[in-house]
Amino acid sequence: MRRCMFSRDCAAALLLAVALMPGNASAQATAQATAQLDLEGNWAPKAHQDMQDRGGGPDAVDYLGLPFTAEARARALSYTASALSIPERQCLYYPPHYIVMGPQGFKMWADYDPVTGKVLAWKVGAAIDRSVITIWMDGRPHPSKYAPHTLDGFTTGVWQGDVLTTYTTHVKAGYMRRNGVPSSDQVTLTAHFIRHDDLLSVSAHIEDPVYLTEPYVISRTWKLDPRANLPPTPAPCLPVIEVPRLGNSGSVPHYLPGKNPFVNEVTSQYHIPEEAVLGGAATMYPEYRKKLQATYVPPEKCVRYCCGWGGGGGARNLGCITGGGQ
Repeated sequence: MRRCMFSRDCAAALLLAVALMPGNASAQATAQATAQLDLEGNWAPKAHQDMQDRGGGPDAVDYLGLPFTAEARARALSYTASALSIPERQCLYYPPHYIVMGPQGFKMWADYDPVTGKVLAWKVGAAIDRSVITIWMDGRPHPSKYAPHTLDGFTTGVWQGDVLTTYTTHVKAGYMRRNGVPSSDQVTLTAHFIRHDDLLSVSAHIEDPVYLTEPYVISRTWKLDPRANLPPTPAPCLPVIEVPRLGNSGSVPHYLPGKNPFVNEVTSQYHIPEEAVLGGAATMYPEYRKKLQATYVPPEKCVRYCCGWGGGGGARNLGCITGGGQ
């Protein structure tokens, strides 16, 4: 090894060697800083992934794979989409974890410190029914448990190698999915943003002591699209009286217990037993298929979503039906 020509070179080399020693806090900080990826851009959804959620939405009563509590199931069964017609619910936003449960893409950008150039926060743009998500990167703590809950909640982030890991609390109660699956104000969300070239995956770990008996884990992927032109924030929501009978009447559309007319819809279309359709922790796991294997009888032919995500309806779907549903 050649000798140092100047003492400053030797000192710098020594400091670098010490910093890279295993277990050194400075080395970990340096590695973390150099591993950060650029997440800015317009991220468009990949429609082939969970196409019902990415498209028209799930069936009215389809809770398969959700670790429901009895309270969550009862509340979901009382839901009807007509409730969104009353003025006070037309601007009811979904919570932050709807980013992985809904159909939209999103714009992502960074807020920088004007002096140091460091990233103070990452922003995940809003959708028509979801607020902007701010991911604080400056090490600030989460608020007191008595602090107000908001539509976007409070989110902090930290880089773990090339993965941005976020943690969200203080979220207002809302809906997890478009068919009335509820989300309480006690929900917490841990998410991992993982970029691979022009693909961005978000893996969400959702915990809700009120409506979930176990954590619910779901992952979705988006593709970088410079032409997507996704707005960072939607236009202001202005509620109007859409249905005259619901204007200022105090009436809230709902289904009474045992009166939801769509309970058997998935069962009649796909022959999936009602027990499975109504969800529960057991339905999350592959082993649940063995329980149904002896009694499940597939439909004679496909009558819906026969072409997969590429032919979700209309003439293209009809062609699949006339062709035997293959």
